[in-house]
Amino acid sequence: MATTQAAKLNTTPGSPERVERRERPEWLQKLLDYPARARTFLHEVRVEMKQVTWPSRTEIRSTTLVVILTTIFFAVFLYAVDQLAAWGVTRFIKMSGQ
Repeated sequence: MATTQAAKLNTTPGSPERVERRERPEWLQKLLDYPARARTFLHEVRVEMKQVTWPSRTEIRSTTLVVILTTIFFAVFLYAVDQLAAWGVTRFIKMSGQ
């Protein structure tokens, strides 16, 4: 025996059953979800930052010194190569012009 129940609908204006829920546009949904996504992002950043192994002061000094000395070395080397190339080009132009 099948029994059916009929639900009485309240059809008065403004009743919650009468209001149809429309889907929000995608851009509006993304805009409304932004605070929750930002909170999630910041939480994940905090978790990852706790896992970072930070270098000691001694390690920072030594690696900084290596970077500075390497930069100076290559600056001098490239200056010398540039001067040598300029001298060679000048010499070639003088030789081919006469």
